Amino acid sequence: METVISNIDNRGVARVRINNPDKHNAFDDQIITQLTQAFKAIANNADVRVMILDSAGKSFSAGADLGWMQRMADYSYAENLGDSRALAEMLKTLNILPQPTIARVQGAAFGGAVGLVSCCDIAIASEQALFCLSEVKIGLVPATISPYVIDAIGQRAARRYFTTAERFDAQTAQQLGLVSEVTTADNLDSAVEAIITALLANGPQAIKCAKQLVFTISGKPIDDALIEQTCKVIAATRVSDEGQEGLNAFLEKRSPKWI
Repeated sequence: METVISNIDNRGVARVRINNPDKHNAFDDQIITQLTQAFKAIANNADVRVMILDSAGKSFSAGADLGWMQRMADYSYAENLGDSRALAEMLKTLNILPQPTIARVQGAAFGGAVGLVSCCDIAIASEQALFCLSEVKIGLVPATISPYVIDAIGQRAARRYFTTAERFDAQTAQQLGLVSEVTTADNLDSAVEAIITALLANGPQAIKCAKQLVFTISGKPIDDALIEQTCKVIAATRVSDEGQEGLNAFLEKRSPKWI
């Protein structure tokens, strides 16, 4: 059985699915490698406009696989470091994917799975979804996922949930900023489809530029250098082929060519 399934439809919508439902979609070193390869292939595919990250079965992901953790218990520090770097590469690859990413969260997302959700641009969750940063329960810490989770929920919430390992529901996840939207289980796919429809109506290159803009601008002081940088970005997009097509389509009251 393939534990990671990747496909692309005729609209340019890619779907990467963790297909390990018997183990609640827990991931190990092999699944991490497969996810990294899938994300990199999508990043390098100009025909892909949107990516959905989802999973089979009732759980989104239970985080680290038990068998993998048992093997890691016997690893040396150097082996653990290499193992952690592989996970870090996977998370970074997902986080900086040029295309917009949507996490479809139908059920439990524990441990490292919260990192996967945090690395996606948009997360749509079922009311049945549960979340937990559970690492401290077994004497570990959510270190590798921490930059992305803290960025998603903020330092204050991270200080609570990193240390208490409390479970929290989809509504709380939305309040924290981890989840963008909460819906019923029956409406989950249509809610994801609504976001896809909105994204496909927009300029593909503009979307990539807008996503990169967030990374570039975030946390920087609003000084003359930053203002000049933003001026250069908008000037470059205005004279680009896509920018010209979008402006002309708007002025001519027609749909742009990318629709």
